[in-house]
Amino acid sequence: MKELEEKLGYHFKNPKYLETALRHSSYANEKKNRGDSNERLEFLGDSVLGFVVADYLFKKFPSLPEGDLTKKRAALVCEKACCGFSRKLDIGRYLLLSRGEQNSGGRERPSILADAFESVTAAVYLDGGMEEARKFIMKFVLPLLEEEKPKAFKDYKTLLQEIIQKNPGETLEYVLTGESGPDHDKHFSVEVLLDNNVIGKGGGRSKKEAEQQAAREALGLMGY
Repeated sequence: MKELEEKLGYHFKNPKYLETALRHSSYANEKKNRGDSNERLEFLGDSVLGFVVADYLFKKFPSLPEGDLTKKRAALVCEKACCGFSRKLDIGRYLLLSRGEQNSGGRERPSILADAFESVTAAVYLDGGMEEARKFIMKFVLPLLEEEKPKAFKDYKTLLQEIIQKNPGETLEYVLTGESGPDHDKHFSVEVLLDNNVIGKGGGRSKKEAEQQAAREALGLMGY
C-alpha cells in the first residue's frame, strides 16, 4: 500500500479509505460482503472529479460558452481519460478482484480501471479534504488539457486577449452587428475591434459563439 501511496503522491491518515477504494464489487461478492466494495466511493469520486474539473475550466476560460465548457469537461472525466489516469498509476496491479474477474483480464479492463480512479479520488477527498483531492486530480488533468489543446480546447477570445495585452494601451471590443431568425433559431453577427478598427468578424447561434468566431478570424489574420 505504501508503494501505491508514493505513486499517488498522497499518504493516507486512514488507510482504510484506500483499501476500500481498491476493493472491486466482484471481490466483495466473492467474500459475501458486497457493501464493502468501492462502488460507493466510485459514486462520490465521480462527483468530486467533475466538480474540480468544472471549477478549473470555468476559471481558466472565462469567455468560453457553456456548451464548449461541457465538452471540455466531458473529455477530461470520461472513461477513456480516467482509465488512462489509472494506468499511469498502475492501479490495476493493486485491485482486489474475484478469481473470475482476474482470470478474464479485469486488471486491464477500461471500465474497472476508470471506476478505480474515481474511487481512489474519493478516498483522497474523504481522507484529506477538497484541496488534497484537487491537487491529486489536477496532476492528471493539466497534462491532458495541454495535450488536447491544439485539437479541441481552443478559447479564441482568451488567446486573442492575451496577445493584445502584450501591448499596453490597446483595447479590444466585441460589437453585435446583426441578429436574425426566430427565437428558437437565432443567428448573431459580431465584429471584434482593436482600437476601433475591425480585425475580425464572426457569426453563430449565440453571441458568445459569434464572438469566438470573430476572435478566431482575427487570430488567423494576425498569423496565429
